[in-house]
Amino acid sequence: MTTQNNNSIIVYSTTWCSDCKRVKRFLGDQRIPYVNIDIEQDAEAMAYVEKVNNGMRIIPTIIFPDGDILVEPSNAALAEKLGLQTKAKRTFYDAIIIGGGPAGLTAALYMAREGIETLVIEKAGLGGQVGITNMLENFPGFDEGISGPEFADRLTRQARRFDAEILQAQEVVKIGQHGPYWCITTTDGQEYGAKAVLLSTGARYRRLNIPGEEGLLGINVHFCATCDGAFYKGKKVLVIGGGNSGFEEGLFLTKFASQVDIVEFLPEVKASHFLQEQVARRSNMVVTVNHAVQTFKGKHKLEAVVVEDRATGEIKEWQYDGVFVFIGLTPNSDLIQGLAEANEWGFVVTDKTLMTSQPGLFAAGDVRAGSTKQAAAAAGEGVTAALMIREYLKEVG
Repeated sequence: MTTQNNNSIIVYSTTWCSDCKRVKRFLGDQRIPYVNIDIEQDAEAMAYVEKVNNGMRIIPTIIFPDGDILVEPSNAALAEKLGLQTKAKRTFYDAIIIGGGPAGLTAALYMAREGIETLVIEKAGLGGQVGITNMLENFPGFDEGISGPEFADRLTRQARRFDAEILQAQEVVKIGQHGPYWCITTTDGQEYGAKAVLLSTGARYRRLNIPGEEGLLGINVHFCATCDGAFYKGKKVLVIGGGNSGFEEGLFLTKFASQVDIVEFLPEVKASHFLQEQVARRSNMVVTVNHAVQTFKGKHKLEAVVVEDRATGEIKEWQYDGVFVFIGLTPNSDLIQGLAEANEWGFVVTDKTLMTSQPGLFAAGDVRAGSTKQAAAAAGEGVTAALMIREYLKEVG
């Protein structure tokens, strides 16, 4: 059994427990490192859980470095224990930013620096997709590259330095209007008002939507190599998706897994030549093209990946310990459905000032139609949005 040390959060869980999945997803979203122990695979761990719970086998049981124990905690209780601010200091701001990725945090630091009272609300880890990216190689100013988590931390500190207020582990569930003002409602029932709102909620990894996927999410099917790669030390994993994300995350996974293979639906991969060359140099990476993943077999554990060779029609079963899916993005634009214009794929439509079809409601970054889905571009859009919101606030007074 893994024993507690001064640096580890330990989560005692099982693969079938829905509350365990929620807790691990919360910690992963907030980029909080932890050690997971499956009590059904570890008799000592099971005995320990029973001991701390007065003979009851209750999971998840979470042990913190300071010795505190939380049993079946809510997300709010976890946030409080981790010291995350989930409630704002005031109820009204000049501008509220929904989403703390590169676009949102850049906009926040620009506005806060000019004295615009700014609130950022982020439900997951600050930095957005950047925060779970292994390495940024092409962000201007970092000639040797910078890790995604470090970049996210730097950007967060920079925004706070100029007194932007940032809520974490808090989700906006409704955007509405009250006269000339915007009203934001969060999951805890709090309401915040503002003269302008910036939607910078980004996009999420698209699912395969195939049989077996839903039941294995968070068990052996993942969408974040940085979050879950460490669970596959010395094991064999499959990356689905032959674009830049698939190749980048596949390379990162080689830090842990003994074999990392990539499968692409199309006859050719779309990753850059630079990434293709890096993968080609790895003896423990194989790329297969023109194969369609059809099914995941297994209920509480991945037993096989069923694929079709699209050239021959042959059905194959591949054996892997885990699967990581990187097949594109879906915009996080549910909040503006029926409120502002979006295109056929759900991306938010804006004018040249990044304002949506609703005056005072702006959008920037990956959620916006026409964005390039690059971190540097998202930061640039954050700057533009901040300047345009500043001019808008001058007009409305």
